Amino acid sequence: MSTHVETQSKRERTWIYLAVCVVLGAIVIAGLVAFSSARESREAEEKADQLIAAIEDAGATAPSQDQVVRVLGDDGGATCENPNDALSRAALLAQLANGASGPGARPVIADSRVFKGQLLIIEIYCPDELDDFNEFVEDLKTDDVAG
Repeated sequence: MSTHVETQSKRERTWIYLAVCVVLGAIVIAGLVAFSSARESREAEEKADQLIAAIEDAGATAPSQDQVVRVLGDDGGATCENPNDALSRAALLAQLANGASGPGARPVIADSRVFKGQLLIIEIYCPDELDDFNEFVEDLKTDDVAG
């Protein structure tokens, strides 16, 4: 029986082992990221289904689940970023105007259904913000103006 004579130095073998460990580590990290994103997308789909059901219960036509997931994700997206922040409220109030620009811009009495979708999103995606935002909406003057 003959024995194989090693021709590589210990330093060369160390580099090979190190390279293999780095590649395996990268594969493990990629697997963990993929697992985490799959769990988040499942959560996003569940919340999207809840929102779609709530919109349909309110009597409106709901967007597809894919659209809701892309826009709101699993955390509510921009809607839940900070809905009770002064800048967020100012941007919302700026949209409730007559459409003129400059000195002709005037606030209007909005329809009472205008905030229904945003309230549903906040209720499902960031319920801790709902009470403050609901108080803000109740203080606004709304009416059934859209028929």
